[in-house]
Amino acid sequence: MLDTNIDIDLINKRMVSWTASQRISWALKNLPKQHIVSTSFGAQAAVMLHLMTFHKPDILVVFIDTGYLFDETIEFSKHLTSTLNLNLKTFRPLLDREKYEKKFGKVWENGLEGLELYNQNRKVEPMQRALNDLHAATWFSGIRKEQSPTREQKMFVELSNNRYKVSPILDWTSEDIDSYIKDNSLEYNPLWHKGYISIGDTHTTKSIYEVESIEQTRFFGLKRECGLHE
Repeated sequence: MLDTNIDIDLINKRMVSWTASQRISWALKNLPKQHIVSTSFGAQAAVMLHLMTFHKPDILVVFIDTGYLFDETIEFSKHLTSTLNLNLKTFRPLLDREKYEKKFGKVWENGLEGLELYNQNRKVEPMQRALNDLHAATWFSGIRKEQSPTREQKMFVELSNNRYKVSPILDWTSEDIDSYIKDNSLEYNPLWHKGYISIGDTHTTKSIYEVESIEQTRFFGLKRECGLHE
């Protein structure tokens, strides 16, 4: 049974003045195992992976390969897995692309309802399966408040579905990210340099040069979240 006696409100208040490394160190010491960190190998993924493997080199790294990722993202995943010696665990949807489209068609083109179904099938379900199969009790993520309105309401430590979720860089700005990448000789996903500021699947991701607003760079501007962190 998961220990839920930790005073989450108190620890969140304390974490406001802590560094990301201090938050990670505390969580690894005080929150229950199994510890995992999720990654999309998106634009700034190297930051969170570098931080986590510094504190726990063998931490399980969960990656959801939707089957519709950019080739650059797949190559970036291989690069970071090698350079950071990641203990990578890749999970995929139950249906491959051909079988999925035969059953649902290009459902992501069917407005908000279609996007919700697609994200549930290709992202949320594999992630939940990963958390269950790996017996994850504490999930670290690299989400940040400035990324979307929904994330502005997040806390450093949350308890949901009998599992702790920790967001050590929640209050980091884009400038903080850039500085960390430079200071530690890390790299952005190659697509970042082509104007892709938020990177997901090929059919629902646009570069900043293809759209009129930042909101339109993901999911046609209909939503920002894929469902994993809602």
